[in-house]
Amino acid sequence: MSGIYIHIPFCKQACHYCDFHFSTSMKKKDEMVLALVKEIQMRKNELLDCARSDNDEVVETIYFGGGTPSTLQIADCRLLIDEVYKNYKVSENPEITLEANPDDLSETYLMELSEIGINRLSIGIQSFFEDDLQLMNRAHNSVEAKKCLELATQYFDNISLDLIYGIPGMSNEKWKQNIETALSFGIPHISSYALTVEPKTALNKLIQTGKITQPKDEVAEEHFQILVETLEANGFIHYELSNFGKENYFSKNNSAYWLGEKYIGIGPSAHSYDGISRSWNISNNAIYLKSIQENKLPNEIEILSNTDRYNEYIMTGLRTIWGVSLNRIEQEFGNDYLDYLQKQSQKFIKEDLLFIENKILKPTPKGKFLTDGIASDLFYIE
Repeated sequence: MSGIYIHIPFCKQACHYCDFHFSTSMKKKDEMVLALVKEIQMRKNELLDCARSDNDEVVETIYFGGGTPSTLQIADCRLLIDEVYKNYKVSENPEITLEANPDDLSETYLMELSEIGINRLSIGIQSFFEDDLQLMNRAHNSVEAKKCLELATQYFDNISLDLIYGIPGMSNEKWKQNIETALSFGIPHISSYALTVEPKTALNKLIQTGKITQPKDEVAEEHFQILVETLEANGFIHYELSNFGKENYFSKNNSAYWLGEKYIGIGPSAHSYDGISRSWNISNNAIYLKSIQENKLPNEIEILSNTDRYNEYIMTGLRTIWGVSLNRIEQEFGNDYLDYLQKQSQKFIKEDLLFIENKILKPTPKGKFLTDGIASDLFYIE
């Protein structure tokens, strides 16, 4: 199984918390779409598998991320999907996801998306409250947040929405209302993240100047526990630290990342992984466009060491319901890594933050919110 990720580096406006690569100028959008098409063509041989007689990998997922992919015209989306089909072996029923903002999702646009093969929407709701949306500088309002879900559920069965918790001034009751509103639309997948202050964002500057208060870890942890309890009580499976899905509605694209499958990232700032190395395209639209026009891939490549792969497996494994397999550690990385992991994990097991069951290391309910910090303490340092 392999995936194709296509990064659309355009947004109508900059959210205060976002540190992803994007531009608020749409001047080069048409030129960018053509460059994405060309990169898809240029990289068609990367998924060839010389060890197999049929000599190719099957693409199971196509994912439009960003930025804001819903700034694309329907014709642009269709062109990019068609180009993937022309250049790669695609499965009979791939998961094709488009990230979208509520203010872009008119009924006509939703209907046309469903007609060109998009079969999963990931909608950036973030909050159903006007003051939260204004604090984050979102492009949509609370009315649009609800209206787009009313429309989207008429055309799509497989919908995910994003919610942000730990927002300054958000009470537990207000957070519960956000979750209940999301549930009222019958959405089968929810991705939810704590509001994080990244160094080079407007949010960081607003906090430094005292215009917004610093998000509090203890509030975020309370909101996280409310989220887990509420969604699990409503039939959701907490299959990854920030992701909850009804049965058969896990994100195939993201699950493949966490399980170490191959993927190709198309577009500026997009990352790729082939099992041995990682590569990433330059995070600069102008340089990306110039390089592609000159038939050059504007990327850097890193060959992963045994320790790199071990540390990545610890990080992704602990975040998911699949955990970290001690047998896999022994088989892929050797006894030194296994002994190190067992020794390092003991203090977390004693503190009831981790447990081992059937030779699988996982976080306890108490340890889930702390997973990333725990994982970093289990990393192998050479």
